[in-house]
Amino acid sequence: MGDVAAKIKVMPNSPDVDLDDLQDRLEESLPQGAKIRGFQRDDVAFGLVALLPTVIVPDGAGGTEAVEEAFKEVDGVESVAVENVGRL
Repeated sequence: MGDVAAKIKVMPNSPDVDLDDLQDRLEESLPQGAKIRGFQRDDVAFGLVALLPTVIVPDGAGGTEAVEEAFKEVDGVESVAVENVGRL
């Protein structure tokens, strides 16, 4: 089995959230076997900026569900949604 790459949209709960700090907390929350291969930022509206980490998980690990659940538990996160998934 190979790996799966997923771009996940993480919306902060406020425009005042420190995105660099949020990025660090997302990396620390990753379940075992998952890793982040870069972040993008997307201006949404009214000063709100979404983080778009590309997460690599093993193909047999149940997909991105564990990563999504871990990200939802991070302080400062309003919502988490998978934008794109593909095999490596």
